[in-house]
Amino acid sequence: MLIGEVSRQSGVSTRMLRHYDTLGLVKPTGRTSGGYREYSADDIRRLFHVESLRTLGLSLDETRRALDEPDFAPADLVGDLITHTRRRIAAEQELLTKLERVDATAPSEWEDVLRMVTLLRALESEFAARRQQAILKQDGNASLPIDALAEAALSEDDLNVAGALQWSLSRAAGQGLTTLAVGLESAGVDVRRRAVAAIAAVRTAEATTHLRRALEDSDAVVRSRAALALGARGSIDAIPDLLEMVFTGQHDVEAAEVLGVLTEVSHALGTILDRMQATLDNSNDPPTRLRITQALAEIPGPEAHEALTRLAHDHDRTIAATAAAIMTTQERKQRQR
Repeated sequence: MLIGEVSRQSGVSTRMLRHYDTLGLVKPTGRTSGGYREYSADDIRRLFHVESLRTLGLSLDETRRALDEPDFAPADLVGDLITHTRRRIAAEQELLTKLERVDATAPSEWEDVLRMVTLLRALESEFAARRQQAILKQDGNASLPIDALAEAALSEDDLNVAGALQWSLSRAAGQGLTTLAVGLESAGVDVRRRAVAAIAAVRTAEATTHLRRALEDSDAVVRSRAALALGARGSIDAIPDLLEMVFTGQHDVEAAEVLGVLTEVSHALGTILDRMQATLDNSNDPPTRLRITQALAEIPGPEAHEALTRLAHDHDRTIAATAAAIMTTQERKQRQR
């Protein structure tokens, strides 16, 4: 069979067939009287073997070795091909994701496309300053790839960049919450912590719902972040966790401040003071009792003042002195008003 006919039947160009001949990969066993290449049945069979191996991603040299070297072991080579193929697929999938995110913003001009592509590339930078700058420079009125920002917030470990991402998401009118909520279900505690911090920056009813769910998390940090955010929004659901934060000393100052706000916007004063008094009466741990005493400084009203008055005569001198100092400060402020 002459080269032209081989090309038509195999789909391999005559140029490539000549290249295979030059390399010794598929050499025609014969020549016509006019010097044209003439392929035998065995040559055609080898050609199809070559093309089959090439479809797996083997180079020409690897293909030649696979066919001609009896001791050539395919296992390692196939393993390398699998790794290479997975990387190529991952790269293609990453490109597809970027295109879908750009498309989701319905860009009207190429300038919008280029701006979003620039942002997406910057989010992948190894330099935190570049990531932060790219986020902060975005126009608040422009369409943004919100899901990409939300995913970045779930993986960002630089506090400054994380803050920039939370700021950007807070301006997105609740977009991205679905992605962030998925982060609350992650097996990784760091992801859940990032998720609740980002959700806390969003002031919508849906965000509040997700924060309430985060109160059930097994991690104390996730619960505390959710409680502080909910308490600041006037939700009494946060009270048990806020009190626990005071008792255990985890962000107890911030928790006490939020409890003070809650007593003014809800009818929870009695509940808060009862829990504090019960712990004061039943705890033998001086640091815990001292934190509760300090927290009472944030609670308005005569009931809290009465509790401080009793503590000013406490058997623990540090607690007594602290309670007395708080009342003195409060009385001074009252006179100045």
